[in-house]
Amino acid sequence: MKLSEILDCVDVLNFVGNAETEISGLCTDSRLAKKGNLFFCYAGGKYDSHEFVAEAQKNGAVAVICEHIIDNCDLTQIVVKNGRAAITSVARAYYGYADKKLKLIAVTGTNGKTTVTHMLAAIFTANGKKAGVIGTLGISYAGKLVSPELTTPDPVFMHSTFADMAENGVEYVFMEVSAHALYYDKIAGLHFEVGIFTNFTQDHLDFFGTMDEYAASKKKLFKKGRCGFCVLNSDDELGLKLISECENAISYGLKNPADVFAVDIAESLEGSRFVINLFDELYDIKLNIPAEYNVYNAMAAAACAKVLGVETQVIADGLKSMKGVTGRLERVAKYNGADIFVDFAHTPDGLEKSLIALKKLCKGKLYCLFGCGGNRDRGKRPLMGSVAAKYADFCILTSDNPRFEEPYDIIREIEEGLKPIGRPYVTVTEREVATEYALKLLNTGDVLLVAGKGGEHYQEIMGIKHSYDDNTVIKNIIGD
Repeated sequence: MKLSEILDCVDVLNFVGNAETEISGLCTDSRLAKKGNLFFCYAGGKYDSHEFVAEAQKNGAVAVICEHIIDNCDLTQIVVKNGRAAITSVARAYYGYADKKLKLIAVTGTNGKTTVTHMLAAIFTANGKKAGVIGTLGISYAGKLVSPELTTPDPVFMHSTFADMAENGVEYVFMEVSAHALYYDKIAGLHFEVGIFTNFTQDHLDFFGTMDEYAASKKKLFKKGRCGFCVLNSDDELGLKLISECENAISYGLKNPADVFAVDIAESLEGSRFVINLFDELYDIKLNIPAEYNVYNAMAAAACAKVLGVETQVIADGLKSMKGVTGRLERVAKYNGADIFVDFAHTPDGLEKSLIALKKLCKGKLYCLFGCGGNRDRGKRPLMGSVAAKYADFCILTSDNPRFEEPYDIIREIEEGLKPIGRPYVTVTEREVATEYALKLLNTGDVLLVAGKGGEHYQEIMGIKHSYDDNTVIKNIIGD
C-alpha cells in the first residue's frame, strides 16, 4: 500500500518526503520494525518514541508519523498533532476498515468483562453464528487462540485481528474494553452494536488517581453514537447515571427496577438456577458456575443477545452449554472432601463477592489464599486484607505478581487491613509453597479460594514473567 492511500485519514501538519513510498506494515516498537514499515512516534508516560527513530530506520522502516520534525532523519515524515491517536486511524485504513465487516459488542466494567464475553460467545455459537472473543484470556476465533497481552489489544494488532477474523468468516466479536483502552481511545472510529456495563468499583488508581477520573474513562464507551444499544447495570451507582444519560438504554439488575431481572435464584457450588424475566418473557436458566454476580453477568449477556435477535430458548441453551471460564470462580479440584476454586478476584469488590458467594455455600471452613500485584494501586491492599478477614475463616497471604516490589512489603500493606479484625492468618511468600500449605489444611466440607491470578500463566518478578499457573500448581500438588 502506498503512503498516499492512508494519509487522508490523519490531519497532516507537515510533510517531508515521498507520498508514493510503499508501506509493507505498521509498527509502534522500533525493535520490531521490518523492511517497509511505517513507524509511529509519540511522547508516552516513560518514553518518547521519537528517540528511537534511528533504530526503526536501521531495522527497515521507510516512513514515520511523528509529532514534530525529526532532524538527521532520512525517512519520509508525516507530522501530526497526536501520534498515538494517529495509530488507530491509520490502522483502520491500512487493514481496509475490517471492523465494518463485523458486528462488534463491547463490554466494560471493573469486574465481569471476561465472563460476559464468553457467555455471549457461547450463546451466539448455540445460535449458529461464528463468534470471536478478545480479552484478558486472549483472542479466540475460527479455531485459533492467541495468547493474551493486553485486555484490549493495541490498535495495530487489534485491526489486523479484525481483518483476519473477517477473512475467516467471523460474524460477531465480543471484546473487553478496558478503562486504559478508553483513556487512550484505542477504539476510536469503532461502532458497537451493543455496549455493556457490568459494574464500577475501585481499581487502577495508580493510573487514574481518583475514582472520578476512572469513571470518566469508563463512560467514554457510551458517548453518543458509539453504541447502538447500551446494556447497563441498574444496581450500580455509575450504571444508574448511564441509564439516565444514554440513548437506547437497557437495564438489568436484581434490586432496582430493570428491563431484565431474575427471581427464584438457587445456588450451589456446582452452579446456579434462576428464572429470568427478559423483557417480560420468563425462562428457566441454568449456569454451571456459582455466585450471584454470575447471575448478573448472565443477565447482561442475555439482554444483549435478545436485542440482537436471539431467541430466549437459544440464550438459555448457550448459557447452559458453558462449563465455566478459566480462572473465573473456576472449580478446579476436589481434595480431602474440600472444594478448590481459582478466581481472578484482584480488587476489594471482586474478592468480597467471591468470598460471600462461597461462604454461604461452604459447609466447613472457608480458606482464602491471595496477594496483591506490585507497582499497582496500593490503596486497595489493606482493603482486600479487610475483606478477606471479614469473610474467610483463615487467610494465607502470599505473592501475586510482585513486579519490582518486595513481596514482603506488599504483604505488610495487606496486613494493615487484616490485623484489626483479628482473623487468623499466615504469610507464606512463595505462592507455590503457600498453595501446598493451604491444601494441607483442608477437610471435608471446606472450601479454598485461590484468588488474584485466575487464568494467568505467569508470575511477574523483577521484569521477568516466570511460567506459573494456579490451576496446574494445585493439580500437581494433589496429584490430579
